[in-house]
Amino acid sequence: MTTAPETTPRERAARGLLRAFGIEAQRVARAPARVNLIGEHTDYNEGFAMPCAIDRDTVVAAAPRADDIVEVLACDLGESRGRFRVGDAADVSNSPQWLRYVQGMVAVLKAQGLPIGGAQLAIAGNVPQGAGLSSSASLELAVGQALSALNGWQLPPAAMALAGQRAENVYAGCRCGVLDQMSCAFGVAGHALLLDCRSLDVQPIALPAGTAVLVIDSKIQRGLVDSEYNLRRQQCEAAAAGLGVKALRDVSDSLWSRCGGALDGVVRRRARHIISDSQRCELMAAAMQRGDLREMGRLMRESHWSMRDDFEITVPAIDALAALVQDVVGDVGGARMTGGGFGGCVIALAPQDAVEDVRAAVATSYRSPDGRKAEVHVCAASGGAGVLA
Repeated sequence: MTTAPETTPRERAARGLLRAFGIEAQRVARAPARVNLIGEHTDYNEGFAMPCAIDRDTVVAAAPRADDIVEVLACDLGESRGRFRVGDAADVSNSPQWLRYVQGMVAVLKAQGLPIGGAQLAIAGNVPQGAGLSSSASLELAVGQALSALNGWQLPPAAMALAGQRAENVYAGCRCGVLDQMSCAFGVAGHALLLDCRSLDVQPIALPAGTAVLVIDSKIQRGLVDSEYNLRRQQCEAAAAGLGVKALRDVSDSLWSRCGGALDGVVRRRARHIISDSQRCELMAAAMQRGDLREMGRLMRESHWSMRDDFEITVPAIDALAALVQDVVGDVGGARMTGGGFGGCVIALAPQDAVEDVRAAVATSYRSPDGRKAEVHVCAASGGAGVLA
């Protein structure tokens, strides 16, 4: 008898749990990936960002144990397994990187006084790893939702997002802001999110009708912990201190014109990107509400140039890919690198009738430095993390 293919993350996770632990899933949780339309590295500077959750998910199938042991199966990592005690979750010194996200969520939620019992978890997903689509935040929130469902408590979306951020900061070693986790927690189908990274206010804004969201995986993998992400954060903090403000969010045009020139040249460029990209987010929201795809495209192009020249987080192949897509889309859409930098994906917003032209141009004219073709994903804006029926 032929077994049906395991076509979805939900099916793979449920079957993985049964295969590895001999038990049916009692709860299944999912969290989406996200793509950032504009506003890169603005989150930890307390500025604005404009992400949207997308229809690529991490799914956790879960069942309780009677003791305090957590056993984890990573279905997409060669059936890798991890095992730890709830009380020892904070000790990640000997854990592989993927397991640290799981342990981090257990440790953070337990430290908040929430009851966490033993569990068996199987994880599966269709989020490209290392592509800048926030596979880590998707994992954190899917684990958090599974633990919530197993243990009979709930957290508001913002609180779950902050728990995920702390798990990543403390236990996975990346000093990310809260953009990724908030995007995964608050996603609204068909909408982008204007996120105020200081107040954590979220304003859903409908994408213009007929707009395609294209996520183009460059096949240049990057790891935030091993990249210069943390250095960029230190440079932004130095700029804020030099300007006498709490965060770069607080730099007015007049303060910048008076004092920006006194900063070290590299630090000044880093700050200029943050200040301008945060402003572009608000302009992008207004253009999106008007349905002005031309203005949205202009802002995306400027954002890419700012990341390339001032923040210096792009790489030549990514620059070439963004320019290639922009040439196809023309002035009725935009393309830019998305994510923490040094590889990953290009995001493009374009009319639906441009999709096949983009596919053809990328297939013909782009190769990664090691000779691989890019992968073009046509995505839809998705709802946020939760427990599946």
